[in-house]
Amino acid sequence: MHLLLDTHVLIWWFSADPHLSKKAISLITEAEEVYVSSASIWEATIKKRLGKLDVDLSLITTSLEKEGFIELPVRISHTLQTLKLPEIHRDPFDRILIAQALSEPLRFVTADCALQKYSDLIELI
Repeated sequence: MHLLLDTHVLIWWFSADPHLSKKAISLITEAEEVYVSSASIWEATIKKRLGKLDVDLSLITTSLEKEGFIELPVRISHTLQTLKLPEIHRDPFDRILIAQALSEPLRFVTADCALQKYSDLIELI
């Protein structure tokens, strides 16, 4: 299985947060490939700057390769895919992550129930 992690799942993984379910841990550890979008790091950086997130981003970014996670850059095809998405969710970061998952295609691991309406590629944890 090839996964793309939602931003909160990525943060939970690196902080060993109890919100990360056994299902999520199993999916991530058993996946063939785990991708992290550059948009997730961008989102976390913005939230950190606004004081909405307390996380060591340099630790996360330097640990990605050690964990075997693969960076997924935001491509033009991903941004164009957002035009095809229904207006289920208005958050631009969620929309680009969904677009990336649909474009590649990748299973998108999230705890956000609203995102499940986009596709059967959404893996709700």
